Amino acid sequence: MAERYGVLPSKILTEADTYDLMIMDCALTYRHIKEKESRNEPIGEDFYNKQHIDKLKEEYYGNKD
Repeated sequence: MAERYGVLPSKILTEADTYDLMIMDCALTYRHIKEKESRNEPIGEDFYNKQHIDKLKEEYYGNKD
C-alpha cells in the first residue's frame, strides 16, 4: 500500500485499518491474476483451493452437473 499511495510503510502501519488491508489484498490479487493472464500462464492452485470452490458451487447451484 505504501508503494501505491506514496507514503512510508510506518504511516500505513499506524493509520491503516482492516478495511484498507482488505482492499490492498484484493488489488494485489487482481494485479497478480492480470499479470498471469497477460503472459498466458495458468493461475496456480496454491492461489485458490479448488475443493473449497467446488463446495461453494455445490451449495449455491446444487447438483446440476
